[in-house]
Amino acid sequence: MAISRVKTLKALSNFKSALKYYSFRPSSLRRFSSSNVSPVLERIGFIGLGNMGFHMANNLINAGYKVCIHDINSSVMEKFSGKGVLAKGTPFEVAETSDVVITMLPSSSHVLDVYTGQNGLLHGRNPLTPWLFIDSSTIDPQTSRGLSATISNCALKENKVCGGSPVLLDAPVSGGVLGAEVGSLTFMVGGLQEAYLAAKPIFLSMGRNTIYCGGTGNGAAAKICNNLAMAVSMLGVSEAFSLGQSLGITASTLTKIFNSSSARCWSSDSYNPVPGVMEGVPASRNYDGGFSSKLMAKDLNLAAASAEEVSLKCPMTSQAQAIYMGLCKEGHESKDFSCVFRHYYGKDEL
Repeated sequence: MAISRVKTLKALSNFKSALKYYSFRPSSLRRFSSSNVSPVLERIGFIGLGNMGFHMANNLINAGYKVCIHDINSSVMEKFSGKGVLAKGTPFEVAETSDVVITMLPSSSHVLDVYTGQNGLLHGRNPLTPWLFIDSSTIDPQTSRGLSATISNCALKENKVCGGSPVLLDAPVSGGVLGAEVGSLTFMVGGLQEAYLAAKPIFLSMGRNTIYCGGTGNGAAAKICNNLAMAVSMLGVSEAFSLGQSLGITASTLTKIFNSSSARCWSSDSYNPVPGVMEGVPASRNYDGGFSSKLMAKDLNLAAASAEEVSLKCPMTSQAQAIYMGLCKEGHESKDFSCVFRHYYGKDEL
């Protein structure tokens, strides 16, 4: 393990110098000739073509990468294959034709199945073709760290970059479906820093910001913390609006106060939960679209489990978790998480 890591660090350090040849300004990364793509990043496998992955894969294609895709939904794969994009029937087949593999999946169990299951990316633990795996799923840090250890124990068919050992970066995103579509996502990345620097052109082909969070699993941890704060903030703003309504203050008046005072936050000035106050947000369209309550409940479950893992008391996590689990049980799982204003506090337009 120690020797393998030294080889990895040395090879990636040398690669950083070569990578300068292939560096681009972020504004120019959206579309460029495939001749400008680094040879060790050129062939990208993408697994998981849901609401987010579909657009992320499209942006990579538009950026000039040779993309190979896989998804359990055959109709989605046909949308890509119809445009001449290579589609494969299993994750293992994707790995066989890729330098880098990106996964964007719903949960930890899906990630483990795609990587270590039958016909998974690591099938047979034979020498691997990809030198880099990037998991952009929102999962628990423990799963990311365990999977990284498994991958680092594999060998490479060709020592392109890592000196014999493949690398995993956990790189969940923030920005939602719209951010995925327009390429403005923020990537929170954990893992070997040299691998992060090497992969940065890939991240900037799908997003606007990349933040290195430290060691393996720290990207996953950052995403959980971000979504926990987002949930608690939404609950606080919704509760304040609900109280204000009960005391006779309109939501539009309170919004002006919040957004020019110390209560200002994303949930009040960019994602207001009260119908009729702000255009273009889920509250203005019956809470359709956006980030579902089901996904928020899942992320709060991950936060609660992680807190328990480190024996940390997190009362607001527990309360937020109970509220969003309750919304799902009541049939609101597909509604945007800001629907808590209507379906938990029982309020509507003001």
